Amino acid sequence: MKPLSFLKFLPFLLLCACTNNSEETKSIGSVASAHPLATQAGQKILDQGGNAFDAAIAVAATLNVVEPMMSGLGGYGTILIYDVTKKQVRFLNASGRFPANTNSDLMRPPTANYMENRTGPKSISTPGNLHAWEAMHKNYGQLEWKNLFTSAIHHAEEGFEISSRTAKLIETSFEDFSDYSRGFYGKDGHPLKGGDHLVQADLAKSYRLIAAGGAAPFYQGAMADAIDRQMKEVGSFLSKADLVNNVAEWWEPIKFNYRGFDVYTAGLPANSFPAFVNLGLMQEYPSKELGHNTPAYLHLFAEMTKESYKARLAYSFDPEIKKSPLDSILSEAFLKIMANQINRPKASDFVLPFAEESRNTTHFVVIDQWGNIVSATQTLGNIFGSRVMVEGTGIWLNNSMAYATYEPKGNPMDAFPGRHKLSGDCPVIILKDDRPWAALGSPGGHTITQNVPQIIFNLIDFNMTMQNAIDAPKIAFIEPNSILVDSDLAQAVIDSLSARGHDIIKGNIGNANGIKIIYNDKGEVEGYEVGMDKRGEAGAVVATSVNKK
Repeated sequence: MKPLSFLKFLPFLLLCACTNNSEETKSIGSVASAHPLATQAGQKILDQGGNAFDAAIAVAATLNVVEPMMSGLGGYGTILIYDVTKKQVRFLNASGRFPANTNSDLMRPPTANYMENRTGPKSISTPGNLHAWEAMHKNYGQLEWKNLFTSAIHHAEEGFEISSRTAKLIETSFEDFSDYSRGFYGKDGHPLKGGDHLVQADLAKSYRLIAAGGAAPFYQGAMADAIDRQMKEVGSFLSKADLVNNVAEWWEPIKFNYRGFDVYTAGLPANSFPAFVNLGLMQEYPSKELGHNTPAYLHLFAEMTKESYKARLAYSFDPEIKKSPLDSILSEAFLKIMANQINRPKASDFVLPFAEESRNTTHFVVIDQWGNIVSATQTLGNIFGSRVMVEGTGIWLNNSMAYATYEPKGNPMDAFPGRHKLSGDCPVIILKDDRPWAALGSPGGHTITQNVPQIIFNLIDFNMTMQNAIDAPKIAFIEPNSILVDSDLAQAVIDSLSARGHDIIKGNIGNANGIKIIYNDKGEVEGYEVGMDKRGEAGAVVATSVNKK
């Protein structure tokens, strides 16, 4: 089911349907996620009087259940929030750190099986999501913690019908599953099919423990013991000590003013700033004159992205070890220098000297009635992460170790023991005239910092609705001259890009989510313009509700 185009007018429509015209309606927020059951879980929390931070936890936990291959308790991520009380954007890092016993030599030549080590036990890094959910709740939550997991527990315990998309991803991974995990995701020795019922009883038990005891059971208690025991058996770097030492960390976001709009995203150790380099470079060009998705416009964007990745390679550091000069990189003078380097008619060659990041991620956005916002990207890394499920818990563990940069050895994004992992997540919150205007984000690994700015250009430069901005065809630079293009990009445009020297690969770029806030003449929130990527889970339902006084 696709999002309804009239969603932004829903509060008005419901007001008109009221039998008592004296009743006042008030929007109580909006939720956009990659799965309708997760969206409904978040909306239910908002309906109960919870705020965006409460609802975000309910969404994240439910996504773990209904999109188990994408994110969850064993994963990591990046959270951007807007606190309406303090009118402040904050960045909560949920990526965790590399295990203390990490030996990155096993992830690169001359180790014979180094590529195999990037999936499986040695690829597992410290999960950070749950500590971040707890930190967000302790700082900002309104409802009781235990009430935020009702939907996740219900869908795990009672089960739900899986889509053909989920079934396909189970099928492609099934041969790597243990007998234990096959017991949940298979039937009669074969992977579940679309329309089958997925019940995850052990995952429900894990969430009951978390609902009752917070993050402690996972990082210090029975679940931590189960993880530690299994990690020793399978030869992982991860240990209970890594779990005990993990903390959620608040860091400063970064801000870039794009054509009068204040765009915020996560700063280091999240590796989001290449998106801002793209914003800054485009600001040097008349994008409207170039025209939306013309060959000249898309060629420029591909070349811009090469420059942004050069900046990423040169200036990405663990901020505890070395401060990255982001202020200088995003300065007008530096951006002009880079812009002057990309005014070329043909595609340039550029070899990416870092690992390809996973595209198997999820993003969601929540806005509440008071104006608080959560924009969060969470992942397991690859599909089903490491393909290792902790027995007795139903929890998939990530393969975060795979997405460090291993060449050259010792580079700033290498997997150093105890250091931060530099993710490519790019959650965004946009303010206009000091008030929230939109929030958005996308999965996609190395394509995230390309997809997100294209959506922003669509919103600001081309005045698109959130839905159209997300659905519009995108491109993503890959390697030396290649461009991944959405399959629905006009063939004439594709041919022109090819003539400019770009090797074309057709595919899908996206599964982004976003919400734009609509104000009336009095500056009051009138409704929400919600965008759900048509490339996602059947165009997940987006709920927007009203509350009668």
